[in-house]
Amino acid sequence: MAPLSWRHQTLIQVLLSRGPLKENDFSSIFSQVIGRTSGPQQQLLNEYLRKINTELSYVQLELRACRNQYDGNVYYGVVNNVSDEQSKLGTKYTVPQIAFYKGIVEAIIQDAEARGCILNTDALNIRLDTQVHGVTDSESQAVQIPPAFKNFSMSQKEKTLEQLVKDNWLCSMPDGKIGIGVRSFLDLRSWFRANEVPACEVCNEAAVKAQLCQNEACNVRLHPYCLKKKFSQQRVERVCPGCGTQWHGIKAEAVEEPDENIPPSQPSMKKRRRPHREDNADSEEYSSQASLSNVKRVTRSSARRGAS
Repeated sequence: MAPLSWRHQTLIQVLLSRGPLKENDFSSIFSQVIGRTSGPQQQLLNEYLRKINTELSYVQLELRACRNQYDGNVYYGVVNNVSDEQSKLGTKYTVPQIAFYKGIVEAIIQDAEARGCILNTDALNIRLDTQVHGVTDSESQAVQIPPAFKNFSMSQKEKTLEQLVKDNWLCSMPDGKIGIGVRSFLDLRSWFRANEVPACEVCNEAAVKAQLCQNEACNVRLHPYCLKKKFSQQRVERVCPGCGTQWHGIKAEAVEEPDENIPPSQPSMKKRRRPHREDNADSEEYSSQASLSNVKRVTRSSARRGAS
């Protein structure tokens, strides 16, 4: 295969240097690179991405697109597909900082109501000792906790949280809550799938930020943008696709449909029914910056039992 041209290399360099870019910004740069400012470009862009990913696969990298579940925008970025110790040497974060990030992500995805965020104070109060080999609170006393974890102060947590938001691994919500950043949505796609994070019934991607069926016995989740797309037509019956329960709070109005031309990368999440149970899912999947494993799934029913 012919080597990548300077145009391909420029697109890679842009994403490596600037981080994840919104689709409009990336498309604008692509137009400048190919010297075309008008006309259909999606097919040409997909051809460029396929060639780029063919070459990047030799170094276990991938140029990938994902949708930010908080604003519905598509982002492009380059991610690492390797989950080994060597790949983690490139991170600028320390082991305690990675454990802190891991704890925040786990707390967010375990929310049975799929709000996609936690309070800033809850994030700062994440305990690092429970991140040692995935132990639980009851087991943490019997495990030797690294001194670096014990000495990780509140001020260090605050600085780390600020840096994680700045680097797009996490995001800061307008109400002061902490959510998952677009860089994590790009990097943790396969990890979400491996750990059986409940999927959206429409797009089959992990439903971290989603609306739930009003039927407590139903596990259906829909992303806000998928919900609008599905029920945007006046004559479409607004009922849960799983159990048929009326889906309330939807206005029949014209909405901007999500772009269906997201280039293929990894296989989409396999559609499945989510059973009413708690699972302990073990995974060896790592992001290029942090490892995540031993996540305990939380359902609405289990959350109610825990609160009682």
